[in-house]
Amino acid sequence: MRIWKQAISVELLTAGNANGAVSHLGIEFLEVGDDFIRARVPVDHRTVQPYGLLHGGVSVVLAETLGSCGAAYAAPAGQRTVGLDINANHLRGTTSGWVTGITRPVHIGRSTQVWQIELRNDAGELTCVSRITMAMLTLK
Repeated sequence: MRIWKQAISVELLTAGNANGAVSHLGIEFLEVGDDFIRARVPVDHRTVQPYGLLHGGVSVVLAETLGSCGAAYAAPAGQRTVGLDINANHLRGTTSGWVTGITRPVHIGRSTQVWQIELRNDAGELTCVSRITMAMLTLK
């Protein structure tokens, strides 16, 4: 079942995130399905910590980007979504290639949304699981 309340595409997501953290980190939107968004981040000089591993904060940026975009496009007209809480469990380090994330809703309500995000390395191994809670605000 299609959950989007607004027009959504890879092109719209990319344009809406231009010139900010998403583009500076090299995050690329890959796919939009009926109930998911997929994006990836490179593991390179922009995104690693001193040990050469993908920085945990970058994993959270990817997770928050996916969950926030999902919430925004699943919100009805006249509402804006803002983050309330995000958590992340880092399960496996990654030193090269790409980390790809997918988000799907856990709950879409009138006042909150909850989104689950899974990040995987190029081998398909789970590197991070995250959950974000979003508040729904009515625009005036």
